[in-house]
Amino acid sequence: CEYYSLEGLSLLLETLSEVQKRLNPKISLTTIVLTMFDSRTRLASDVADNVKKHFPRELIDIPIPRAVRVSEAPSYGQTVMTYDAASPGAIAYLSVAREIANRGGAPINNLTPKLTNESAS
Repeated sequence: CEYYSLEGLSLLLETLSEVQKRLNPKISLTTIVLTMFDSRTRLASDVADNVKKHFPRELIDIPIPRAVRVSEAPSYGQTVMTYDAASPGAIAYLSVAREIANRGGAPINNLTPKLTNESAS
């Protein structure tokens, strides 16, 4: 959760607006998750407060902490869940997944992943 996170969110919203105009008027932003959250810094709290102020319905109020295990997992070709399921980052991701499931978020219409032989195996 840093300043550039807000910049990225702004760019995402611009892109989403273009997609709505050109391809899919029904697409919308339904969920925001704060990642790389460092509760020790004022900046992270300020960014979280700003997102919460502007996106109260979309924000999942379970931040993913900045954590070594979350950063290490991809370098070993693993998810944090397979690398260290007991780590604070993995526990937070699991909590976020449960919250998304509890919200009953419907899949976005007209966007389905195309599986290749590599991704299907």
